Amino acid sequence: MSVEPGASVDWSALRAAAVEIARHAYAPYSRFRVGAAALVDDGRVVVGCNVENAAYGVTLCAECGLVSSLHAGGGGRLTHFVCVNGDDDVIMPCGRCRQLLWEHGGAELLVETPRGVLTMADVLPQAFGAEDLGQ
Repeated sequence: MSVEPGASVDWSALRAAAVEIARHAYAPYSRFRVGAAALVDDGRVVVGCNVENAAYGVTLCAECGLVSSLHAGGGGRLTHFVCVNGDDDVIMPCGRCRQLLWEHGGAELLVETPRGVLTMADVLPQAFGAEDLGQ
C-alpha cells in the first residue's frame, strides 16, 4: 500500500496493514501480539510488530520496528499511525512509544485511537522534543 502525498487516507487499509503485521509478531511470553502501521509523508507505508525476549527489558515494541523500517526505507516523517492487538482491536501506544512517535511525526501526526483519530499533541501533551534540547 502506498498513498499519493496529499491524498485522503484510507484508515481501514492502514489498519489492515497493522493487523497483517501483528500476525508476524514474536510474542511467546505474553502472547500479546501488536502490529503497527503508519503513512510516511512521501506516500510509503511502514509497519512493525512486537518482538519479545526472555529478558523482558530488551523486548521491542511494534513502534520500534516501524520507526526502524521508516529509516531503513529512506526516512521521512510519519503522518498517520495506527496500532492493533492480536484481536485486531485498535490500541494506544505505550508511553515510551508515544515519545518515539513524537520524534518521528511531531505534534501533527494523526493517530487512530480507541476514541477516534487524535493528533499526537492530544496523545502526548507537552511532549519533550528536539526544541527542548535547543535544536
